[in-house]
Amino acid sequence: MALIDTHTHLDGFARRGELAAVLGRARAAGVERMIAVGTEPADWTLYRDLAREHGGVVDYTVGLHPCSVETGWEQAVAGLEVFFTGDGSRPVGLGEVGLDRFHLPKDAAEAERIFGRQRAAFAAELEIARRVGTPVVVHARGAFRECVEMIDASGVDWNRVVFHCFSEGAEEMNALTLRGGRGSFTGVITYKNADAVRAAAKAQGLARLMIETDAPYLAPAPHRGKPNEPAYVRHTAEYCAGLFGVSCDELAATTTLNARAFFGL
Repeated sequence: MALIDTHTHLDGFARRGELAAVLGRARAAGVERMIAVGTEPADWTLYRDLAREHGGVVDYTVGLHPCSVETGWEQAVAGLEVFFTGDGSRPVGLGEVGLDRFHLPKDAAEAERIFGRQRAAFAAELEIARRVGTPVVVHARGAFRECVEMIDASGVDWNRVVFHCFSEGAEEMNALTLRGGRGSFTGVITYKNADAVRAAAKAQGLARLMIETDAPYLAPAPHRGKPNEPAYVRHTAEYCAGLFGVSCDELAATTTLNARAFFGL
């Protein structure tokens, strides 16, 4: 089966000189393509170079992760649009961007100050996505409702929005699908305590399913608790095939078709 890992972070592997081995293991596992997802300016040019070097295997996005929104974020966000207007290896999406309440400090006033900064950056990035007409990869940890409201207000085409590492339940998934958006699923779906996530995947349906690793995080069973890598998306695919009652080949064909259509691969 041929798979696409729609969300991975390759910067650590590249900087440690491990990328060739990681790509080799991915290829052996049937992973034909992967999307390296940007989180801060330091990885945007790295991923562009990797996409040029590994054309047809590595694609990339650019975006400012909400936990990377620091004082002076405006300068970083101002540098995003140039990636979509130049020649050569263009990003296949903008992300990951969004909101994160999970990592906010305990002090309520400081937390709201930082969250306000996240909201401002997210709004600016959504405006860029609307203007250049690119898919948006959303990070919404502890802030699902706020992210939905901001996307509603932005004018971004919901059909081009994916909430990555979907960790909510069926009700939240229905809110996305009613708008035309979707969720993608990591190895979390294989965890014993992830009944709500499995219900969300079923609510969305196989016809719209995409899968990802979010490597080096969230390794699926049987590697839970260990560093993740793109090859392990195969375990998530095999688990989802059982969840949906289809063959691994059908699961792979459907998720690959969905990824190619959504990201324009």
